[in-house]
Amino acid sequence: MHFPMNNEKILNDLEEIVGKDFASNREEELFIYSLDPGASLPRVVDFVVMPKSVEEVQKIVKLANKEGIPIVPMGGGLTLSGLVLPVHGGIVLDMKRMDNIIEINEMSKYALIEAGVTTGHLLSYLNENYPNLQPPVPDAPSAATVAGNVLIHGSGYLSQKYGDHGSMINGLEVVLPNGDICKVGSCALSDYWFTRGPIPDLIGLFTSSFGTLGIVTKLSVKLFHKPKFRDVVFGLATDFEDIPNILSKVTESGLAEDVLLGMQDKPDWMKGYIFVIVYVTGESEDEIDTNAKVLKKIYRKTNARYMKTPPRIREIYMEKPIFAATAADFRKGGGFEYVGAFLPIENLPKAFKGGAEISKRHGIIPTIGSRLIGQSHSAMAFFSYSFNRADPDDMKNAREALHETNLLALELGGIPWKAELAGQKLILDKMDPNYKKLFKTIRDTLDPNHIMNPGNWEVE
Repeated sequence: MHFPMNNEKILNDLEEIVGKDFASNREEELFIYSLDPGASLPRVVDFVVMPKSVEEVQKIVKLANKEGIPIVPMGGGLTLSGLVLPVHGGIVLDMKRMDNIIEINEMSKYALIEAGVTTGHLLSYLNENYPNLQPPVPDAPSAATVAGNVLIHGSGYLSQKYGDHGSMINGLEVVLPNGDICKVGSCALSDYWFTRGPIPDLIGLFTSSFGTLGIVTKLSVKLFHKPKFRDVVFGLATDFEDIPNILSKVTESGLAEDVLLGMQDKPDWMKGYIFVIVYVTGESEDEIDTNAKVLKKIYRKTNARYMKTPPRIREIYMEKPIFAATAADFRKGGGFEYVGAFLPIENLPKAFKGGAEISKRHGIIPTIGSRLIGQSHSAMAFFSYSFNRADPDDMKNAREALHETNLLALELGGIPWKAELAGQKLILDKMDPNYKKLFKTIRDTLDPNHIMNPGNWEVE
């Protein structure tokens, strides 16, 4: 399905809204918006537009309604699962020009920012101006936007303590599908964007809905105290079945800022081990040393053993942010799928075993990891599948591995994360019928013209 449109008229209308330099339908400028680093096939993009203000976003949405044009919001474009690639063509709304850090509230610990602010921008701004505060940071390049990360329930630093990054949203300014500007959270009635309750919490409508219910233009995210010292303590396990107990004991100690698991078969010395990667913090080096000693004892009592960290490995894992692709086995062509699922912690052993089997079955070197979420209330397991973008068969192989990973997650009682179109269908097929009915009712009510990222979360 592709919507008919008067391209010249629509381009002129877009140029009137944002200026001639920030709207285009030229093939060479649309190309980069037609694909992402993942294995999704390229799709047709008719226009790209880069607004600078919420008022411009509002006008673009009203134009899209008037002309019946699909519209897809994009942050950094790094989701890897095709979520910002138009299924039915239309306008890609590139939010990168909306990059103002509006306010840092040092006492109530939040950042009010526009939707185009990147994680690198916010992190460097805080390091320079508020060195005692830190934001949630995902395992992604610094070009990933804060909004893009939190709106897909991203995870990263601080997720073990405080939950996935979507739970760190205090408030949103959203352009609804009809062009209305709406504020949700405390900002709906207060000048302070400090909390999401105790009024009806509508923020969840806009997280993991992939731009089908509105376009976020401003958001407030929680900030946290940054300790003076930080280090990483590695453990090694050899039995998948020991993982839940190790993780439970580590989190019960209360010492971990962040907890990661990692497993990969390359280089050869890593094969056969599950790496337990625990970050500890403190206000002095003595406190760090004391906490590290406690963790070493926990490793010994849970069938793991302490591993002295090689300097280069420590350097990689101490970076903020860690680029998750660092661990990938890149092939010629540079394609990379980084997929995952939220799982009950007790099913992590089956996820690691199943993920390794899927990788080997598709001729991909196993590279699997996991991060604890909310003090082990759940875990986000992630699987890396590299491929040669120049080889269609290799891309198809990666997509098949991804499909099998989604099936595995659902079999284990989990939920595929930032699911691509095929993964969304698997989720919807298993979902409670009344949940689907409610979602469809909300979507049809907010977006009767069905212009907001159509093709995603399509309930039949």
